[in-house]
Amino acid sequence: MRNLLEVKNVVKTYGDFTALNNVSLNIPKESVFGLLGPNGAGKTSLIRIINQITLPDSGLILLDGEALAPKHIAHIGYLPEERGLYKSMKVGEQALYLAQLKGMSKHEAKKRLKYWFEKFDIAAWWDKKIEELSKGMAQKVQFIVTVLHQPKLLIFDEPFSGFDPINAQLIAKEILQLRHEGATIIFSTHRMESVEEMCDEIALIDKSNKILDGKLDDIKRTFKTNTFQIGLKTSNAKEVTFELKQNFEVSPSNFKLLNDSLTLNVKLPKGNTANDLLSFLTKRGEVQHFVELIPTANDIFIQAVQKNS
Repeated sequence: MRNLLEVKNVVKTYGDFTALNNVSLNIPKESVFGLLGPNGAGKTSLIRIINQITLPDSGLILLDGEALAPKHIAHIGYLPEERGLYKSMKVGEQALYLAQLKGMSKHEAKKRLKYWFEKFDIAAWWDKKIEELSKGMAQKVQFIVTVLHQPKLLIFDEPFSGFDPINAQLIAKEILQLRHEGATIIFSTHRMESVEEMCDEIALIDKSNKILDGKLDDIKRTFKTNTFQIGLKTSNAKEVTFELKQNFEVSPSNFKLLNDSLTLNVKLPKGNTANDLLSFLTKRGEVQHFVELIPTANDIFIQAVQKNS
């Protein structure tokens, strides 16, 4: 089976408010799947249902082909946005306790904790209380506890919250390594640069409805506008700009080159190719920059949500 998790027509309401409206998702095995959406869109409601914290009003969720059941809790690791460590407990004591809740023996939990604490260079924290740690330090501990039992499915909700750039990069690297080792990952974040770097597929939920999903590369192809960012070294910038406007759709561009080159965004009309534009430019100056503008995850998020509004 290609998909580890299948969400089929899930509905969740709270009184008169619909949190999820007939939402369906397919999450492939060994992928990083971005679950995206504005605040209040319904992402957390779906994550809570997958973790069996709450139940859907209707619909079905399959994990590895089986209807989601209490036995599957042992196959899921969840790092919530709101952290849940006990502040007065010692780090090591708490990590062992939480590992055993996931079904690990004390011996195996100690062995794996030793590996992770050494890997993150935090062995000295074992006897510290959580309240003695910074937010980022506590976040490292909770990350370890989340992945320790080597679950099939990992759910990370804003996993980089509280981290400086160096530690955020460390955690991102570990998440990708876990995917490489066979884990399937649901990744929920508002950091679109992280989506670009990490996600194979995404789904966008807005106002309780799924409005977009698929492979990130395929979605980018759908949203691209055949627009190119150009930099041209020419002695006749005004004349070239005028000529470009006669043949193409032209707009200002705010990128910088290390000289006084003409910089513009040029959208090609139907029937024209990049070679047509490039040929036009080479006859009028020295082309120093020529890049197709591919929409970013941030661009797609904004456009899709605005369109849905």
